[in-house]
Amino acid sequence: MNRKIDLLPDLYFWKIKNRKNSFLPYFRSMFSQLASAISTAYPLLENQPLEITPFGEGLIHETLLVTNGSKKWILQGFNEAVFNYPSRIDHNLGMLYHLAKSQPLPFQLPLPILNSRQNRLTELEGKKYRLFDFVKGKTLQQIENPRQALIAAKAYGEFASWAIEIDAKEMEETILNFHRLDLRYQKLKEVSLGKNNLSVEEKEILDFYLNQSPLIDWYLKQLNQLPLRVTHNDTKINNLIFSENLEQVEALIDLDTLMGGYLMYDFGDLVRTVACSLPETSIQWSEIRFIPEIFEQLLKGYWEGVKAITTLEEAKSLLFGGEIMTLIMGLRFFTDHLQGNIYYRVSYPEQNFHRAKNQMIFLQDQQRNRKKLLEIWETVTELKY
Repeated sequence: MNRKIDLLPDLYFWKIKNRKNSFLPYFRSMFSQLASAISTAYPLLENQPLEITPFGEGLIHETLLVTNGSKKWILQGFNEAVFNYPSRIDHNLGMLYHLAKSQPLPFQLPLPILNSRQNRLTELEGKKYRLFDFVKGKTLQQIENPRQALIAAKAYGEFASWAIEIDAKEMEETILNFHRLDLRYQKLKEVSLGKNNLSVEEKEILDFYLNQSPLIDWYLKQLNQLPLRVTHNDTKINNLIFSENLEQVEALIDLDTLMGGYLMYDFGDLVRTVACSLPETSIQWSEIRFIPEIFEQLLKGYWEGVKAITTLEEAKSLLFGGEIMTLIMGLRFFTDHLQGNIYYRVSYPEQNFHRAKNQMIFLQDQQRNRKKLLEIWETVTELKY
């Protein structure tokens, strides 16, 4: 067996930790070796007795908790299989580091701690790691009340306004063409060619996505008139750490997707993941719906954060951000389904197909509610579309 710590899902580590298992002594030994290695690599950990245990539910990076008595840090095993350009991420986070030193945010922005060589990435036994300060608080997988939607959206908006000091054109792409809707649409068209054995339902869903060309045209028009901003690009509720009472945001995390983008991306992904009645994995088709009341709270919060920096066209683009991001994900899920589930991890063979259907239903409901959303947008922004 390879002596390096592999990128295993945290859930797997948790199961190993919490059951009698012949591998448990092996992993304890590896964690002990890793503790010794990082104490050498990071001056602030030098000569300290460290304990390492699995932490959290992340499925991209390996996430570990490092403790020394009451002191805590997060150690992250960097997943180069998903993020192919670690140096680009390091470049982008370095730009944030310099701004954060001179202009702190109202919440924490945990950035990798510099090692003894003044680098944010540390290579140990052929694998890259990063060390972060531990932020005490709570994370949510779904909101429990509308106020949390407002608080979350405001934090993401404040981040966008704060980051305006950084030239977004100097940010490097960490995932190529990540939110390029037109390219995702073209990819589905290419993959679907020659697929003559689709079921009736597959054909219906494929037709729905291919008939979204008016939204693609609208999107392409935006690329010619919206200013490039520094965007988070993965604005899920669980990428925020809330205070223990859930009344404020303590930290904004998972910054690896940070790069140049458009405000409609960040606001749209909030709408996609927070203003839907059920998560994207749900197959309770009749219960999947868009929630305008949550959209209103998201818009109030995000607008409060960004209104001082937005152009009129940017403000208008927020209205369709939810549709854009839902369509992107639907296209990606259905394309992956047609390709045989080669990108997204699935629990069963039809899961990407079901995810695509889920996003289709949610997108249809957003489009049915366009008139109501316009009314909300004009009320919140005090602008005329």
